[in-house]
Amino acid sequence: MRLLKQLVPVALVAFAGGAIVGAVQGSPFLVLVLGVATAALAVFVYARVVRWSERRAPVEVAGEGAVAAVGRGLLIGVGMFAAVIVNIAFLGGYRVDGLGSVTGAVGQVGFMAAAAVTEELIFRGILFRIVEGRTGTWIALVLTGLVFGLMHLTNEHASLWGAIAIAIEAGGMLAAAYAATRTLWVPIGVHFGWNFAAAGIFGTEVSGNGATQGLLHGVTSGPALLTGGDFGPEASPYAVVFGLLLTLVFMWLAHRRGNVVPLRRGATATLAQ
Repeated sequence: MRLLKQLVPVALVAFAGGAIVGAVQGSPFLVLVLGVATAALAVFVYARVVRWSERRAPVEVAGEGAVAAVGRGLLIGVGMFAAVIVNIAFLGGYRVDGLGSVTGAVGQVGFMAAAAVTEELIFRGILFRIVEGRTGTWIALVLTGLVFGLMHLTNEHASLWGAIAIAIEAGGMLAAAYAATRTLWVPIGVHFGWNFAAAGIFGTEVSGNGATQGLLHGVTSGPALLTGGDFGPEASPYAVVFGLLLTLVFMWLAHRRGNVVPLRRGATATLAQ
């Protein structure tokens, strides 16, 4: 019941906000305002339902240190995607054909802010955190990562390999980032930085959602095995490798800080209930 008490209100905000932002896609500045508003409302609702259902302060979205934590995550996310693009470009799979659209990039800020915040609240703040408490960190990381990857099968240019890649490089990495820091602000920053770099800077497709307008007019070409094909660079093996490496780094930090919840006895039986 605790899961539903938290999941339903936050999911409703995510769904309504996503629908509203989608309806004003032709106006980048409206997308920016409404996207940021959706993100802020989702955090507010999450904090209230956690306080109500768990009788505790929602420290994982505490305001103190939030800006610095998001900033750290942002640098990691942008840096990781830039490394992916550089490696693809080195083999001739990506090139820049001039400048893109500043207003398009502005709209991407709002769109990606809403997506990053709502998805992190749902998948790491609610699903991962609650499953982790019943099964342990590693099982929760695998299970919620798979769910996160499968969710992307509903996208326009989805593929099974793309969903698997997302499960590994994003689902696992972002859960590990939360386990290492015990704050949602770092994974939110990583998620936003990764997505905004893909769409708002390099102008590539994000998770098979269609073409985007960013600061650069980016063109991908060549074998899908290298570039990720219609799904975008997230389905590139470079993205999977870098995501997996970051997952291991975050889990090493989590272990070092004593943040890894051990495997619960009877976890399989608990999940089956």
